[in-house]
Amino acid sequence: MSIARVLIIAGSDSGGGAGIQADIKAVTGLGGFAMTAIAALTAQNTLGVTGVLPVPVDFVLAQMDAVIADLGVDVVKIGMIGGPDIVHAVADRLDDMPDVPVVFDPVMIATSGSVLADDATIAAFGRLIRRATLVTPNLPELEALGGEAVVRGQARGLLIKGGHAEGEVITDRLIDADGTEHIWQGSRITTNADHGTGCTLASAIATGLGRGMSLPDAVAQARDYVRAALSCAPGLGQGRGPMGFPLTPFRV
Repeated sequence: MSIARVLIIAGSDSGGGAGIQADIKAVTGLGGFAMTAIAALTAQNTLGVTGVLPVPVDFVLAQMDAVIADLGVDVVKIGMIGGPDIVHAVADRLDDMPDVPVVFDPVMIATSGSVLADDATIAAFGRLIRRATLVTPNLPELEALGGEAVVRGQARGLLIKGGHAEGEVITDRLIDADGTEHIWQGSRITTNADHGTGCTLASAIATGLGRGMSLPDAVAQARDYVRAALSCAPGLGQGRGPMGFPLTPFRV
């Protein structure tokens, strides 16, 4: 397989555990080539987010255009978006790239509990949901987007992450474009080092798609990667700490 050129549109995490920083580590760990268009800057650590600074829309687009024109893009991963104006501008650019798969992780709340998307931004997410090859909400995000039936009516592919559900067994459900459902289950890994799990999973899926893997195979590989990352966390920080980022080949 050729190297996957992954364009990541997301916010940065000064603590290094989530956001653009986690995305780059995951893509690199799985053998892809990560490129970025930073949509927001955050001041944060394992205890929470203390500041958010959206990047001007024109500069987000300038980053995208520079990458697209020279390096090329096999897949796009979208994470935290700084505001509704950026959502619509990014969606307009993606409309010019209809053959490029898109993985959209609708980031709303950080693992620490800090809010990362206001109501206007969440309302604009519909454009990205309709464009995306796969949308990857956790259960609270799915509820904020209107529930499973609403999102399934908009999305081509939907991965419902079960980590927020009760119980010792986590169930993740993938509904692909033709309505076929794939289910994975795994024992819960009890850890406080789970900052950036959603970012990492979505970027790992995108890397698989960029390499030409099928959607179910890309999701399966990404789940294994996140479980390996949780298991090798470095134990940093006083709050919800960062995961580890194993390099390929990794152990589950």
